[in-house]
Amino acid sequence: MSTEKKEHVVSFFDPAYQPVSVEEDELLSEVLDATNSPLLFGCRTGICGTCVIEVEGELPPADDDEKELLEIYAPGNPNARLACQIELTSSIRVRPLNFD
Repeated sequence: MSTEKKEHVVSFFDPAYQPVSVEEDELLSEVLDATNSPLLFGCRTGICGTCVIEVEGELPPADDDEKELLEIYAPGNPNARLACQIELTSSIRVRPLNFD
């Protein structure tokens, strides 16, 4: 049985930021904070809305609590997610909602 952890790549719409590898069990918020990514994190529990992003790629569906908050912070945006709540299952491309 292999003990290698699966890695996924998080890339950014802003080319000024290099893609980041994230191991499957690592918290996305901690890895992105450590790499000075363009994504900001506040409470890390999904209630402040600081980390609302647009995602390109496959993710498990948001749970009911996250969906409720996304209706407030990003109404009508089907690609919006709370970065602090994401469990990576594949590589994704992301940007903050305020990205120009």
